[in-house]
Amino acid sequence: MAKKITFFVASNTGAQMKQLTVSRVVLTLLSIPVIVIFVVISLIMFDYVSLKHAHLKTKTLENTISGQCDELENQRKQIKIFANEINAFKTKIVDLNSFEEKIRIIANIEKTSEQDSLFGVGGSIPEDLDAGIPLTEKHNSLLREMHDQVDQLELVSIKQKEGFVDLLKYLENKRNLLASTPAIRPIKGGWVTSRFGYRKSPFTGGREFHGGLDIGTRKGVPVKATADGVVAYAGRKGLLGKVIVLDHGHGMVTRYGHLSKTLKERGDIVKRGEIVGEVGNTGRSTGPHVHYEVRLNGIPVNPEKYILN
Repeated sequence: MAKKITFFVASNTGAQMKQLTVSRVVLTLLSIPVIVIFVVISLIMFDYVSLKHAHLKTKTLENTISGQCDELENQRKQIKIFANEINAFKTKIVDLNSFEEKIRIIANIEKTSEQDSLFGVGGSIPEDLDAGIPLTEKHNSLLREMHDQVDQLELVSIKQKEGFVDLLKYLENKRNLLASTPAIRPIKGGWVTSRFGYRKSPFTGGREFHGGLDIGTRKGVPVKATADGVVAYAGRKGLLGKVIVLDHGHGMVTRYGHLSKTLKERGDIVKRGEIVGEVGNTGRSTGPHVHYEVRLNGIPVNPEKYILN
């Protein structure tokens, strides 16, 4: 005989207790649908929670991916801008090199063999970067090319700088040489009383070599330095009387003789046009004038060749 289970049901109203007897088989059969329903509901709840969690995770990933896509797009735009800037910088470097070439041609300055080619052997200029290519396809190739050109342009800019430094030094030396070269009359006005070369001596009547240029004028007229230089001597010197001697460097020296006053002292630095003394009649002289000499490496040369105005 099958085992049975008895259930007693009591009421809180005071009614008589009821008795319910059910066999184990029936109870088992009744519990199976309940268990199945519970399992199904549990699985449904689990799937719902899993799906909800997956949905939230997917949403987060979508937001992250969207942000990364925006950032990547912005980076691609920046890469294209940088590529255009590299092209512009390269153009400026080439323009600067052309400008240097023009200056060298005007100044007749030759380049050294190391300076012949700005972009190395052959002198070929790298082609412009194509900033319009789709970076979704050729992102790495453009970055590689940009990196190569940046390295090359860095070397080129250093070489261009060296070229300008070399050019500047040459022009600076040239400017110093020009500033140190006599180019003006030592006095304003006056008249030439004796030129450079052989002449009849006003004192002996014999033939003598006159190593300077005599310019007559009234006593006290300012005497100017004809070029930048340093006072090498200021004082009396034999037949020249009171004299100022200027050393202009590069082997160039000028002398101003027969002065009534010397207004500079030895070691003073003077500029072209600066007053160094006054016309006088000191030493062996026939009247107020300045005896102006130009010596190159110790040899007297014709001062008139160095007077531009």
